[in-house]
Amino acid sequence: MVSQPKSISIILSTYNAPEWLEKSLWGYSVQSVKPKEIIVADDGSDERTEKVIDRVRARTGLKIKHVWHQDNGFQKCVILNRAIAESSSDYLIFSDGDCIPRRDFVQQHQQRARPYRFLSGGYNKLPMELSRQITLDDISSGDAFQLNWLLCNGLKVGRQELRLKTKGLVSEALNRITTTNPTWNGHNASGWKTDLVQVNGFDERMRYGGEDCELGERLAHSGITPIQIRFSAICLHLDHARGYVNDRDKKRNWEIRQFTRRHRLMVTEYGLKQSNSIAA
Repeated sequence: MVSQPKSISIILSTYNAPEWLEKSLWGYSVQSVKPKEIIVADDGSDERTEKVIDRVRARTGLKIKHVWHQDNGFQKCVILNRAIAESSSDYLIFSDGDCIPRRDFVQQHQQRARPYRFLSGGYNKLPMELSRQITLDDISSGDAFQLNWLLCNGLKVGRQELRLKTKGLVSEALNRITTTNPTWNGHNASGWKTDLVQVNGFDERMRYGGEDCELGERLAHSGITPIQIRFSAICLHLDHARGYVNDRDKKRNWEIRQFTRRHRLMVTEYGLKQSNSIAA
């Protein structure tokens, strides 16, 4: 395996949040390192999402693929596997369509990509009013990532806001000393496509609740080391309701994760190969 990616694809999950998706996509239009492509993994949105993608594609020139399936409840793992299969890069960055990347987001992932590792980032969560207030111009100018600007527009000070103030060697030091374990986080994680294919992608039995972490656990069991970059790769998380959360799915997911941990599983039987043609 090469030590640096030849090309990078962004995979963004979304479901009926076109306003948030537009802001997220706009963030990728002003990246210091441009991705080869963006794949929107759409878990059954209506036509508003396609219109947003067409508009952003026309205005920015970004190469955006829209991977969609019919709405059948929370099936994020299924559509993410389809997106992996349709990606054309050797390195994949995963985030959500409600997360706006800072200008150096792709660059931070690219610089830290190494064989036999995956990268684990975090996010800065915004309140609903501020989420609505951020404009495309605020994203282009970088104002949306300035702590003083955010505080003046309603953000409350918290420990996570430290990430917005640190860069360079300070960020690297904080990545090393943080007590937060590096896990595969769907809003901010990256890895080699070959590694994701090797573990057979996401477990399609899982709905909401730890489904991303379970993938990371199988990667770790297969010898892929998780690396913390939460103070380096920065994105803003726009607020939204979570009507898909329920105790039954969370309990079943926990049981699947426990089985994965207990048996140190590296591959799921319910992933990419059961329903997708995997691209090389």
